[in-house]
Amino acid sequence: MPSSTPEGAAPRRAPVAAVPEELLAHLGPVEGVEVLAYDHTDGDVLPGGGRDVDLLALSMIAGPWLRRMGEVPGLRAVVLASAGYEHALPFLPDGVRLANAVGVHDTATSELALALLLAAQRNLPHHVLRQADGVWDRSVPGPWRSLADSTVLVVGYGGIGTALTRRLLACECDVLAVASADRAGDGLVDRVHGVDRLPELLPRADAVVLTLPLTEGTRGLLGAAELAALPDQALVVNVARGPVVDNDALLAECAAGRLRAALDVTDPEPLPDGHPALSTPGVLVVPHVGGASPASLPRMGSYLTSQLTAYRDEGRLLHQVAGPAPHPA
Repeated sequence: MPSSTPEGAAPRRAPVAAVPEELLAHLGPVEGVEVLAYDHTDGDVLPGGGRDVDLLALSMIAGPWLRRMGEVPGLRAVVLASAGYEHALPFLPDGVRLANAVGVHDTATSELALALLLAAQRNLPHHVLRQADGVWDRSVPGPWRSLADSTVLVVGYGGIGTALTRRLLACECDVLAVASADRAGDGLVDRVHGVDRLPELLPRADAVVLTLPLTEGTRGLLGAAELAALPDQALVVNVARGPVVDNDALLAECAAGRLRAALDVTDPEPLPDGHPALSTPGVLVVPHVGGASPASLPRMGSYLTSQLTAYRDEGRLLHQVAGPAPHPA
């Protein structure tokens, strides 16, 4: 329930939230919050229509207001619709709190990671190209492979990594989980290994899936030395952020035929036409579509409902990643 106004104090106005039109149907009831719909593609009309807005929710496709959030009057808080948030930090006004979309994309992104693994392991790109040529051809480049019985190293054991692990176990994989620090396992894995153990884990991996956020500590986490530690024909799947991998080193390994890659994210991004990643043998690229799923909309609506509730009741954001420290409840 909303907090009460102290006796003798002026009543607080209801918080005002600007919410993208496409999320309204998925937003739960939040009494005591005034919700103003806006068109995230319209760069001429301010979210909130020029009124003071306490909380700005950005769209699944952020549109112009990611970069122009500082133009929204009265702004106190921003809720992203993406798990990553580093791209928003340069545009965050002073004194404004920022939260990323925790849990919203676990289902969609882990689903795409699994699809990339299966596509690469079962040579689907080759078969698609042969179909396009009008040819029935059961041959494959290189050995026959399977995802079942593979050892998959999941680097980044948060929401997406955990969701992916559930799917990998159903595919009869052995999963090695890696997080920032070593800790006890859960119902899925026996142990969560610290990132400092990567040098001993990489040689055991048939595939590595990156699901971790981009920070100064994770930038270039898989560099030339780490890639060299992988066994021949290992697969690198990146659904995190492009710069967590040394992409030049990865492409060199793939061009030499030693490693393979399946990438939802790249560095640079977007890739310019003719970039080597788009033509290197053994590299599958999709254009950052991990969260592009109708499954993300109801999950974002539920998450935004919880954010509006927390902001109404306590004046804070859940999962705040930047901005002033929240006031004690």
